[in-house]
Amino acid sequence: MAKPLLPDASWDRIRPLPPPPEPKRPDRPGRKRLHDRRCLVGILLVLRTGIPREDQPMEMGCGSGMACWRHLGYWTRCGVWRRLHELLLAELEYAGQIDWERAAVDSASLRARGGGEATGPSPVGRRKKGSKHFAVVDGGGKPLATRTTAANRPDVSELKGSVDAVPPVRGKRGRPRRRPDAMDADRGSDSKAHRRGLPRRGLTPRFARRGTPHGSGLGEVRWVVERTLSWLFTSAALA
Repeated sequence: MAKPLLPDASWDRIRPLPPPPEPKRPDRPGRKRLHDRRCLVGILLVLRTGIPREDQPMEMGCGSGMACWRHLGYWTRCGVWRRLHELLLAELEYAGQIDWERAAVDSASLRARGGGEATGPSPVGRRKKGSKHFAVVDGGGKPLATRTTAANRPDVSELKGSVDAVPPVRGKRGRPRRRPDAMDADRGSDSKAHRRGLPRRGLTPRFARRGTPHGSGLGEVRWVVERTLSWLFTSAALA
């Protein structure tokens, strides 16, 4: 028997997060509203299988792919995924499964065919519109924060914003934590300002200096963030 896309335990975490449905116009009542859980199953189906949104089978009772896509956009605007991320981080922190000794940050570019605010001419895509996605992960690769900017934004100018994007992580007594002890990054983030400024924020910068040979070797240190970006891009392409 196939495993359910949304087990009861997972839904119990998510149930309180979705906002009330958007009000309908009196002159356009439309179809009966779908239950939030059914819409989420439809969203997960597309992400897990990669089928086109318009081919989502109605027989599953999740409505049409476009209906699920509209829910996805509405929940994103309402901050549902941000609150879910903070909830999961708190559970991981309570269980002692976040590695605060070191973190890693990296970015990768993706073409933005539909345009949007956080887009710009891509230096690696023949100046076509693109966006750059930044990820900060702990020592085990668990995503602490993600950001999206225009593709022509250099890594060195976005490092502080990526570090500050890590939310306060609750789960244990005392003040919530949001800073790892050290931060690994490639040469694109190296600068004198960062080497002086990050220690003031309680972070030890561990960046390869510009113009020096590769030190850690391929896949030795920052592979955890590169892997997370690969997973993120896969999900973004399917959604």
